[in-house]
Amino acid sequence: MFTSHEQLVKRSGKKGVDRPQYLKELVEEFHTSENFECRKQVLANLANFAYDPINYQWFRRLNIIDIFLNQASEGPPALQSFAVSGLCNLALDLENKSYILKNGGVSFLYECLLAEDEATLTSAITTLMFLVTPESKSEITSTKVVKQMLSKAKSDNPRIQNLAKIFLLDYCSPEQVKMAEEDA
Repeated sequence: MFTSHEQLVKRSGKKGVDRPQYLKELVEEFHTSENFECRKQVLANLANFAYDPINYQWFRRLNIIDIFLNQASEGPPALQSFAVSGLCNLALDLENKSYILKNGGVSFLYECLLAEDEATLTSAITTLMFLVTPESKSEITSTKVVKQMLSKAKSDNPRIQNLAKIFLLDYCSPEQVKMAEEDA
């Protein structure tokens, strides 16, 4: 991960790198390609680039967060997985977090909790945890979300089971858990 533009230039060599242009080209390729595998590879690359804070300003300017939100809510499972991974990588940044929350991110991530894919589920649970703020907590720990977490806490998959248990213990009150259990 690069933490500053200077480190990026140093690591890139004498020719340098035009990261904003490259990201713009990826976005254009995603929007124009009709080849599913190509779109999948582009989205995977964007999700990987979302890991580095130096790219956040470009992700916002190029509306890449919107691509992730759209694919998380409407994309096929293979694209949904990369989209949720990208959101997870972006969600700790305050500006990105605010944008995701204001643009329906919690409801999209709730839908991802219904997926069967491990990567989608682990990224969705983790992203929900990253998105908790005093203002968003009631939506993120709503009864329907807590019910899904209770279900995931019984998963045969230890990664999903452990993440769901952490969510329930760290973000939900005992009363919320009890209410969701009774509502089941």
